[in-house]
This record gives sequence, C-alpha cells and structure tokens, in this order.
Amino acid sequence: METVIMLYDGITALDAIGPYEVFAATQKCNVKFVAKNKGLIKLDTKMGYLHADYSFSEITMADLLVVPGSSPPNYKTPMNDEETLNWIRKIHETTKWTTSVCNGSLILSAAGLLDGAVATSHWGSFDLLQSLGAIPTDERVVRHDKIVTAAGVSAGIDMALQLVAWEMGEEVSKRVQLILEYDPQPPFDTGSINKAPAPLIEELKGLFERISKNDPEK
Repeated sequence: METVIMLYDGITALDAIGPYEVFAATQKCNVKFVAKNKGLIKLDTKMGYLHADYSFSEITMADLLVVPGSSPPNYKTPMNDEETLNWIRKIHETTKWTTSVCNGSLILSAAGLLDGAVATSHWGSFDLLQSLGAIPTDERVVRHDKIVTAAGVSAGIDMALQLVAWEMGEEVSKRVQLILEYDPQPPFDTGSINKAPAPLIEELKGLFERISKNDPEK
C-alpha cells in the first residue's frame, strides 16, 4: 500500500512514528513522509526532528493518508494554510483510507472532511472539534466511511493495527503486534478521562486552554 504520513512543524513524534512502525512491520506498505516542503521537521518537544523526504508537489495520490496531531497550538498552522488543506483534499480523493491521530482530526475538519461525522481526537480538543462540525466521541478508534480517526497520541498504534487487520487480515495484524511486542501494561490507570481523577483532568484542561491561545512557534 502506498502510505503517506503528513509532517508539519510542531507535530508529536509518536503520532507519526507509532503508525509508521506498524505499517513498516507489515513489509507490504511503502511508507513516505511528506510535508509542504521537504527537509527537517521540528517536533513539538524541541528535542529533535523528523525528515520529510517528499514535498506536497511530489505526492499526488496515496492508498492511505495519515495526518498526525501536535501539542497546542501547533495544529493552527496547517489548519490555516490553504495549500496544506487543498493537498489533503486532493489526496483524500485518491485514498482508500484517510486517517488522523490525536488532534490531527482538527486538520481534517479544517479541510472539510469531517462535517457531520462522528470522530475522535485528543480529549482536550473535543470542544474545538465540535466547533468545526464534527461529532466528538471518546472512542479510541472511530471509522466513518473511509475516514478513520484515533484518540490521543498512543491511539495511533491501535488505529494502525486495526487498518492492517481490515486490509491484510487479522493474522497479519496479530503478527505485527507481536513483532512490536505491543502489550500495554501502564503503571497507572489514568490514560483516559473516563478513568483519571477529576482534579487531574481539570488541571490539564486549564493547561491546554492556556497554551492553545498562543500562536505557533515559527
């Protein structure tokens, strides 16, 4: 499968690398990192870079598109860039699957792909997702026709494994899961707003609201 992962400055590394590792492990996907301009792409942690080997102008079709998310407010840049949104729309016309991880669904929404659709995102972005015309849900992986959205960060791995199962069969997906030894056993049961204590949720909501008001770093 021709698989394209879109990069932009300020993305969250695992949003892109989690699905990448799953698709690469199948040995049946030709995975390409693409950005508006090829070259180094800054991560939101300021601890490193990913590399876009292709520019938008070089990629005009794909079987599978992945749009990763980012730490607030970095998603604002692609959401407000018409060249990026037009590229997503054009690629979407050719895909079998158009997907997002975390608040990458905000970018799909800005491109007009989630109007009236049930979709997920990082829980901290539900209000904004709804304001853009989608119907938020706290499910971890959500399918709406050929669009598949994943919840925050680590959910991109689950989404990718589900896509592999749909495309290549459950046995292939199970094999990949074992190759990656993906067997989450977190030390705490606070990985969902349905499980985390209310004070922690409110603390993080306040943090997200404050930093979302900032402009993306150039």
